[in-house]
Amino acid sequence: MTLPYRLIATDLDGTLLRGDGSVSQRTRDALTAATAAGAAHIVVTGRPVSRTKHILDALGYQGLAVCGQGAQVYHAGEHRLLTSVTLDRQSAATALAKIEAEIGELAVATIRDGLDGEFLMGEGYRLATELPVTRLRDRAEMWAAPIGKVFIQHPELDDDALAEVARGVAGHLVGVVMAGEGIVELLPLGLSKATGLSLAARRLALTAADTIAFGDMPNDVPMFGWAAHGVAMANAHEELKAVADEVTATNEEDGIAVVLDRLFAGR
Repeated sequence: MTLPYRLIATDLDGTLLRGDGSVSQRTRDALTAATAAGAAHIVVTGRPVSRTKHILDALGYQGLAVCGQGAQVYHAGEHRLLTSVTLDRQSAATALAKIEAEIGELAVATIRDGLDGEFLMGEGYRLATELPVTRLRDRAEMWAAPIGKVFIQHPELDDDALAEVARGVAGHLVGVVMAGEGIVELLPLGLSKATGLSLAARRLALTAADTIAFGDMPNDVPMFGWAAHGVAMANAHEELKAVADEVTATNEEDGIAVVLDRLFAGR
């Protein structure tokens, strides 16, 4: 039996997860049917492993997960970090200085590298989370150990405008992505969900041609560019919809299941 796609790549927030953090039974059933037919499912998220593993455990997810915008490949079943790419701290500090010289002081946070990477938040940074964070008064403490990425917020500019400015003045030093509301990130240059997904797919002996990808934010654009077929949720950012091969229902309306039911029905 020939499968329409042998690899299903799904973003988490705004895509696989509903607003309350759950996955609907219909979506669970659709993924179960697809994997029973022989397809593999990989979670691909901007969240670092330390902010993802509890979600995967709660879902009973046992496969590979691409975390940290492609920086980390994590084996959920073994609770093991397989690969990890860090952000050069000097490049990050220089990029921040250039951005702040252009638009003024930023609120900054970062995530330490590793399976249990600590989330460090500077003065004024806003984050809605139930997970532990460490507040810092001195930004210099952020550079004391290897980091995965840097998060920036501006008191006046919206996310798209902030990302555009950051890309314009520091895009030669770091990658810049808008990953969600209030989430603009500075990454290792050249890193994206596509690079991490390609590494994970290779471990499964699968390729871009085998892959259908689901997402909702601009940080999913490279993943759509890599995959054979990109599906944006109805709630997706317009930048992602513009490059999607199709648009499905929202994450609250089982958008992933709508597509998978059509593709894998009767298989």
